[in-house]
Amino acid sequence: MRNVTHAFVLTVLFSSFCFPAAVLADDATADIPVRRVVMFSSGVGFFEHTGQVEGDAAAKLMFKTEQINDILKSMVVMDPSGSGATVHYASRDPLTRALQSFAVDLSGNPDLAGILMQIRGAKVTVFSPDKIIGTILGLETKTRKVNTPGDTTILQETYLNLVADKGIQSIPVATIQNLKIQDESLRKEIEKAMKLILASSDKQRKAVEVRFAGKGKRPVRIGYVTETPVWKVSYRLELSGDKPFLQGWAIVENTSDQDWSDVQLSLISGRPISFVQELYTPLYLPRPVVQPKLYASLRPREYEEGMDKAKREFKQSGSGIAGGRRMSSHAIGKPVAPPAPALAAAETALYEDAPARGSVKLDTVQAAASGGKVGELFSFTIKDPVSLPRRQSAMLPIVSGPIEAKKVSIYNQSVMPKHPLNGAWITNTTGMKMLAGPVTVFDEKMYAGDAQLGNLSQKDKRLISYALDLDMTVDPSQKTQSSLVAAKIVKGVMTLTYKQLYNQKYEIKNKTKKDRTLIIEQPFYARRKLIAPKKYAEKTPNLYRFELAIKPGETETFNVSEEEIRYQSVSLIQQNDQSLLYWSKTAQLSPAAREALQQAAMMKQRLAEAERKLDQLRKEKSAIESGQGRLRQGISTVGRDSSMGKRYIQKLSQQEDQIESLEKNIKEAQALMETLRNELSAFIEKMNF
Repeated sequence: MRNVTHAFVLTVLFSSFCFPAAVLADDATADIPVRRVVMFSSGVGFFEHTGQVEGDAAAKLMFKTEQINDILKSMVVMDPSGSGATVHYASRDPLTRALQSFAVDLSGNPDLAGILMQIRGAKVTVFSPDKIIGTILGLETKTRKVNTPGDTTILQETYLNLVADKGIQSIPVATIQNLKIQDESLRKEIEKAMKLILASSDKQRKAVEVRFAGKGKRPVRIGYVTETPVWKVSYRLELSGDKPFLQGWAIVENTSDQDWSDVQLSLISGRPISFVQELYTPLYLPRPVVQPKLYASLRPREYEEGMDKAKREFKQSGSGIAGGRRMSSHAIGKPVAPPAPALAAAETALYEDAPARGSVKLDTVQAAASGGKVGELFSFTIKDPVSLPRRQSAMLPIVSGPIEAKKVSIYNQSVMPKHPLNGAWITNTTGMKMLAGPVTVFDEKMYAGDAQLGNLSQKDKRLISYALDLDMTVDPSQKTQSSLVAAKIVKGVMTLTYKQLYNQKYEIKNKTKKDRTLIIEQPFYARRKLIAPKKYAEKTPNLYRFELAIKPGETETFNVSEEEIRYQSVSLIQQNDQSLLYWSKTAQLSPAAREALQQAAMMKQRLAEAERKLDQLRKEKSAIESGQGRLRQGISTVGRDSSMGKRYIQKLSQQEDQIESLEKNIKEAQALMETLRNELSAFIEKMNF
């Protein structure tokens, strides 16, 4: 964006009427063509119209309906020497609602009688066919009979009643050939409504009229932001020769309804935040219906406590966004006097002359753009004015010159397991920011392939690949080894440290008679540490890149070694005696720790034996108790006094003695098991090695 010192901006008043602005404009029509276009890679463009007006004048601009919201959001009008500016546009109110706002309602396609009823009391001149001048009293319908052979038809006719000099005259509406309304205000209302109907028939394009007020000839500007196609870039890269050569072309489309003639074009790389907000369609808020007090059923209402309102002081900034210029705002009707230098004088420095262009040979076409930073963005300004008809596109050279590039082969096992890709390692030495785009690669003056290039800031380095390299083969293999390297016990928890070794081996064969440079891309894992080689050429968030020189006709081996440390936690109290004995043989533990684990295993064995004994006692008791049920059933069947009954009773008594003994043994076994468990837990809890 360019800075224009002491440029003043008049406050703009947007007026949304229910009719096109062109209806109101009686000022001289001003031609203010597009002179500057700034296109952003985010899909919006800033358009600046520059021209001269004299006195009160109006400029009419046409936009697509969907562009009006952007215009209302961003339009800036600059009239340094004028006294005010307003912007008018047709309201997007529904046509029926808009037509109903006029003195004569033309909604619903009314007939002549319907229109005449709306203008009762107006003075008119009627030719029917005689000329009659009078005031409309009203309309009435008269019925008359028409007799025909064998039938009678009843006709209804509408009559216009006029109060004329000769009295009230009744004129059949069907006989009126011409009618003129004498009231000029009513005629204008009908004209406005008709023009609104005509304007509403164009669904695609809408008029926006900028009206300037002032005296004498003076320069003015109109600027706005609207949606545009994203400008694109494509490159041609010549790799042969001592110094690689790069040519970049910007692809620009003029999708507007205006021809670009000698336009100063700038292309901005970056993504400023831009959005669309509905400002064109009128918004209506629902309002409550209040009944008269006579009919309202009122109830007492309790109001909530109010909050103190904070006093805020708003200060208006003196800077704006119109083409990067500094702007001062003031109220309409209080213009600020412009500075002595004319605005046109500042324009001279904005558009630089550019030298003539050469031929289209790749290494001779000169860039038609100069680059530079604009805040956080980067701008390509086309040196020569650009002419581009509406609905046309163009390719403009923005980069042309030598670039630092090195031919390499790029191998990535996940892309192609046996062959690398032909590519180049490019460093942006153009002095400009390079946008993402396709690259057509030439080698030895011949087409070599296509590549894709990402955004590249100045001095950034980037790989591109454009073809399969069949002159070099790669045989990858991988070996993994895991070993326990450390162990410790803290409060009964044993922590084991493992080292996982990964070795990636590449067998590389160069089948050409030239020295080759190979870039190997190795996946990067955050938990792994690179052991060998110690250095790499480049690292990305997901890859290591290693650069190798491969001699002609030879096969070489390249190894990448990584290690990963993993940890395992073992709760010793939850291990059985066999597991404790297994861990007691861990060489990474101290002798005291191994001995403690063996002792814990013996304690675990005693505890397990006590648990088995307790379980056996419980099973014996359960078996006796289940047999007692059979004995009681037998006693009930044969009787207590029978010989068999007495025998059952004696046996039942013996089993009761056994149960009492078992219960005593179970209680002792439970106590022993609890003691052994507590001793084991306390012993393991105190283990710290």
